Amino acid sequence: MIKGLIGKKLGMTQIFTESGDSVPVTVIEVGPCVVQAVRDKEKNGYLAVQLGFMDVKEKKLRKPQRDEIKAKGLPAKRHVREIRCDVLPDIKIGDKLTVSMFQEGDYIDVQGISKGKGYQGGMKRCGWLGGCETHGSMSHRAPGSVGASSFPSKVDRGHGGAGHMGSDKKTIQNLKVIKVDTDQDTLLVKGSIPGSNGTVLVIKFAKKKKLAPRAVKAEVKEKEEGNDKEGKA
Repeated sequence: MIKGLIGKKLGMTQIFTESGDSVPVTVIEVGPCVVQAVRDKEKNGYLAVQLGFMDVKEKKLRKPQRDEIKAKGLPAKRHVREIRCDVLPDIKIGDKLTVSMFQEGDYIDVQGISKGKGYQGGMKRCGWLGGCETHGSMSHRAPGSVGASSFPSKVDRGHGGAGHMGSDKKTIQNLKVIKVDTDQDTLLVKGSIPGSNGTVLVIKFAKKKKLAPRAVKAEVKEKEEGNDKEGKA
């Protein structure tokens, strides 16, 4: 089974439980994703599946991308990501993967680019408390002294300070799937995720949580029951 899909953040809202409690959720459009390539250890040295998401005109792609999808007979996709796998799933190039691979109760990890906030000072960027606000202080939000003059006569590596904030790749782990809407290709996930509305996301099954119990198909049940009867006989 593939570990994840590509999606897009649509926004936040809230839903109400049967007991009347309000639950904040993020709405994510997930797929459908088209399998564009399959990586194996013999040719590539690793196992992965390359997925394409969101339709786009061919003229907006670079020439190598256009030539590749034409050779494979695939539709043009704006966003392409690779999802690593421990074992290659039973899929082939051109297959479509939808949000139906997720179920209510699953826990997922969502990766995206956080909102860019430009150049910010140390109080906002690093969470400093700031200086005195009274008694004639004139350094309310200033960084102040950050290094000794005699030794080591420098600022330690990694010391916080003013600088660029946001626009970083962030992963929020262990978010619970509240609802799966296969008609609208959307997930309702409890809590917030990185980025503004429209941010492209990679949604993967959580590493530290177990999946919700899957329903066993009738065909599989019949085979298992048949094997049990043959074993008893």
